Amino acid sequence: MPSLSLPRYAELHCLSNFSFLKGASHPEELVGRAIELGYAGLAITDECSLAGVVRAHGEAKDTGLHLIIGSSFVLDDGLQLVLLATNLNGYGNLSELITLARMRCEKGAYRLTRADLDGSPQSPDDIPASAGAIDHLASMPDCLALWIPSREASDADLDADLEADAGWIASTFPKRAWIAIERAYRMDDDLICNRLTALGERMQLPCVAAGNVHMHVRSRKPLHDTLTAIRLNKPVSECGDALAPNAERHLRSRVRLAHLFDAGLLEESVAIAKRCDFSLKQLDYQYPKEIVPEGETQTSYLRKLTEEGLATRFPDGVIDKVGKQIEHELALIADLRYEAFFLTVYDIVKFARSQGILCQGRGSAANSSVCYCLGITEVNPALQETLFERFLTKERNEPPDIDVDFEHQRREEVIQYIYEKYGRHRTALAATVIAYRTRSAVRDVGKALGLDGDRVQRLSSSHAWWDGRGAHRERLEENGFDPDSPVV
Repeated sequence: MPSLSLPRYAELHCLSNFSFLKGASHPEELVGRAIELGYAGLAITDECSLAGVVRAHGEAKDTGLHLIIGSSFVLDDGLQLVLLATNLNGYGNLSELITLARMRCEKGAYRLTRADLDGSPQSPDDIPASAGAIDHLASMPDCLALWIPSREASDADLDADLEADAGWIASTFPKRAWIAIERAYRMDDDLICNRLTALGERMQLPCVAAGNVHMHVRSRKPLHDTLTAIRLNKPVSECGDALAPNAERHLRSRVRLAHLFDAGLLEESVAIAKRCDFSLKQLDYQYPKEIVPEGETQTSYLRKLTEEGLATRFPDGVIDKVGKQIEHELALIADLRYEAFFLTVYDIVKFARSQGILCQGRGSAANSSVCYCLGITEVNPALQETLFERFLTKERNEPPDIDVDFEHQRREEVIQYIYEKYGRHRTALAATVIAYRTRSAVRDVGKALGLDGDRVQRLSSSHAWWDGRGAHRERLEENGFDPDSPVV
């Protein structure tokens, strides 16, 4: 028998568990499954977030899988979009758009309007003071857009509304927009597909197949239901239509996709993937230019400051060991082009000291004689043997880590100085990813499954922070649960 020719396909709409309580698979699992299925590409498009792409990149970088960076959004009027970065500038604009949307709301929420994307006038209240100029975000010129019509697209009475939305999409993202057709074995799949295909022809918007993926394999459906229940703060038994009606929101085989979609819709996904040429490998550190005065280069200015500090630290003269170490460090810093990093930290420390704010560099930076001369650290290299290579080496190929502690009571003054000097649209506090710990997960899952609260509390309390995954079964058995029986 002749071998079956499998269609090529790239999944362009996929949520990981970084879309909190929506995605049921880790980014690494999604990447691994896409590779197993022979996908031509995979887009991680967490909702108003880029958090999942880092782990996905780490998993995909040596595999040959084309990883696409994107994000999905629901606008304040209900319109659903997926935006995919085609290049570095598109990634930057996507990051800015997410920041804008998040800054308008309390933690965990976001809000975007059509005016944010089409450049139409909007209320000053919709532009956070710290967002900076956002005119360049209009139309997101270096991003591709997928429009995800709602299931109501099967209603003929909504044709006018659909055409209006399609017209807005086409004009806002000229020649960069598609209608996503997502078939999930629902009763009206054929009707919706036909109506959207006809709409695309009328409005000159091409269509493409997509999956609205929430899990890497269908067996994650019970977990997906549980996460939905936790998000809605209801037991699974009371979630009703809020639960996905089936397990089709997983990465499906190309054989199955070939039965669901026309070949042209599948091939279009690959064509879109090819237009997305951005990788996290292209990211590089960019430092403020304000740190170097006119007439100086980063290299010359760092040397100047180091020599001034050297004279201050060693007023009676510099011993050969220290002098040679300084030259060695400056040469390596220049070779790796990390001068701006040292100058940025120096600028912040200089401000703190000028205001009498106590600060101290610590960690591996104490092995740097340059840091000592700049006043960042206080470990005298003349009095002990420093190990600079613990701090900075060519092999690590990334800037070193300089930790500086500021006195707690006046730390806010340092933060405000940074905001004022560089502008709020160019500064940010580092974010942390909130992850479930075992006890919290046990309590939430138990509540979602409708289990007795006292039993769940005992089970939760029996878990210690050092327990690994292998201990879960043991803890369940200790507390009277049968790990091999379904919860009823």
